Amino acid sequence: RSPTAAAAAAADDDEQNRSTMPLRVQLQRILTARSDRVKSVSLHSTEPWILSCLYNGNVYVWNYKSQQLLKTFEVTDQPVRTGAFIERKGWIIVGSDDNMLRVYDYNTMARLKAWEAHTDYIRCVVVHPVQPYVLSSSDDMTIKLHDFSKNWANTMVFEGHTHYVMMISINPKDTNTFATASLDRTIKVWGFNSPTAHFTLEGHEKGVNAVQYSLAGDKPYLVSGADDFLVKVWDYQSKTCVQTLEGHTHNVSVCCFHPEMPVIVTGSEDGTVKMWNAKTYRLEKTLNYAMNRVWSVSYQRGSNCIALGYDEGTVMIKMGRDEPAMSMDANGKLVWAKHNEIMTANAKNRPALAAAQKAQHAAPRAAEAAEAAA
Repeated sequence: RSPTAAAAAAADDDEQNRSTMPLRVQLQRILTARSDRVKSVSLHSTEPWILSCLYNGNVYVWNYKSQQLLKTFEVTDQPVRTGAFIERKGWIIVGSDDNMLRVYDYNTMARLKAWEAHTDYIRCVVVHPVQPYVLSSSDDMTIKLHDFSKNWANTMVFEGHTHYVMMISINPKDTNTFATASLDRTIKVWGFNSPTAHFTLEGHEKGVNAVQYSLAGDKPYLVSGADDFLVKVWDYQSKTCVQTLEGHTHNVSVCCFHPEMPVIVTGSEDGTVKMWNAKTYRLEKTLNYAMNRVWSVSYQRGSNCIALGYDEGTVMIKMGRDEPAMSMDANGKLVWAKHNEIMTANAKNRPALAAAQKAQHAAPRAAEAAEAAA
C-alpha cells in the first residue's frame, strides 16, 4: 500500500480502537448532604466549599472535606434558584424568585447589596473570570450585565429570547462571548459588546434548560440539554449539531463537559446522572443516588470533582483517580485519558510507551509533592 493509504488505515485502526474500548470511569462519592430541594450548586476554586441554593429560600456553604455545614444564609422566603462565588472579592451573589439579586461577604456573612434586578424569577447568575461583570438571566426573557466596579450598575440588557432564559455559559476560550439556553427551544450566542445575539442554534424540539462550553481540547463545542429528553453537542463555529445523545427518560436539566476527563456529564428529572464518552458519545455509566430530580451541576478546571444538586440535597463525586487509567488491546495499542483528551500509543513503539509511562506516574508524584509541601 502507498504511505498515504497505510496512514489512512492506521488512522482507521486507531479510531476503531478508541470506539471499541470503554472509558473506565472510577467514581467516589465524597459528600452526601441531605437538605430541602437544591436548585443550584457552585464550587469554590481554591477552598473545599460548595455553595448550595435552596428552594426554601436559604443558601448553604458546605465543606466537602470536613463534611460540615459552614454557613447558612437566610436569604428570602422564596426560592433561591442560582448563586455563585465572586472569589476575587470574597463575595457570593444569589438570585431568587422575588426578582432580587443579593450580594454577601462570605467571611463576615454581611449583606452588601440587594436590588430588584429583573421583573420575573431569576434563573441563573454567572461571574466573568476576568472582568468585574456578573450576568443574570430571568423569566422576563432578558439577560443583564452588572458591573460591580460601578456599584452594580446594569450596563447592558441582552434581548432576543421569546421565553424564559434558563442558563448562561461564558466561553472559556473567548471570554468576550457567552451562550444562553431558553425555553423558546433555542441556544443563542452573544458578545458583551452588543445587546443582540450573534447567532442562534436550533434543533431541540422543546425548551432548552442547560448549556455549557467545552473547557479543554481544540474542539469548538457546546453541549445542551432540554425538555425533549435529549442532549445535543454543537459546533459553535460551523453552527451545526454534531451529535444527539439519547437515554434520559425525562427533562434534561443539566449538562457539562468534564474539565479534566473526556466525559460529558448530564442530569435529568428522571433522577439519573449519565456519563458519556466525549469522543465516541457512548454512554459509559448511569448513576442513581435515589435523591429524586437533578437540578444543578458544578465543576472547576483542574479538579476531578463534580457537585450535584438534587431534590433531596447535595452530592459531591470524584471522577477518575490520581493515576490515569490505561488499557491495552491484543495488538499492543495503549489507550489512556489525560486531561480532556484520549491518548493512544503502541507498546511496540518504545518512545511512545516511555511517554505513556511517564504520564501515568506524573500525577501521583505531583500529588505527593503537593501533600509534602502542605
